[in-house]
Amino acid sequence: MARNALGERRLVRRLFQLYAGLALYGASSALLVRSGLGLEPWNVLHQGLSERTGLSMGVVLTALGALILLLWIPLRQRPGLGTVSNVLVIGVAMDATLAVVPDVHGMALRVAVMASGIVLNGAATGLYIAARFGPGPRDGLMTGLNRRTGVSVRLVRTAIEITVVVTGFVLGGTVGVGTLLYAVTIGPLAQLFLRVFAVPEPGGSSTVVAGRTPRRAILRS
Repeated sequence: MARNALGERRLVRRLFQLYAGLALYGASSALLVRSGLGLEPWNVLHQGLSERTGLSMGVVLTALGALILLLWIPLRQRPGLGTVSNVLVIGVAMDATLAVVPDVHGMALRVAVMASGIVLNGAATGLYIAARFGPGPRDGLMTGLNRRTGVSVRLVRTAIEITVVVTGFVLGGTVGVGTLLYAVTIGPLAQLFLRVFAVPEPGGSSTVVAGRTPRRAILRS
């Protein structure tokens, strides 16, 4: 009985972390949009497509995530609850935050909003990855290509993110100091918060979800 109760509490905690993390991820991405100082790589593409189509960034993020899931089929990737939730929750949270957070003016305030967005993004990443409900669609694409081609995760990720940043920039997405700062800080931030939010195993030990190579664990939207 006690073991079942403990298992239920762990499941509730994991579910809370999953959805809180995904919602905060969308909110943090919206803060980076409002700062106007540069977005994370995939959101440069989402913003560029939004500019071209007239759709909100959240809708573009959701639609593109669903399309990327179709690419999982030939890659033989298996989605989990976290994968589907990633597609459904982050875009809604981003649009909701953009609807209530106004444009930011003044360089000092813009820098503060940018920094807050990056740190919050790292915390959100730690929350939902530590819940261990499966990778996001874009990260499943990365790991699937790694397995199918034999090319290293680092090279696959670099190629994908350069491609989406360049394409997004050409389409009108914002690239700036925030993009660079995000790239160099998200790994250490995610590693920190993965340890903070690690869900203990039934025996009382904690699962290590971030080792020496945090970039392999980061599941960006």
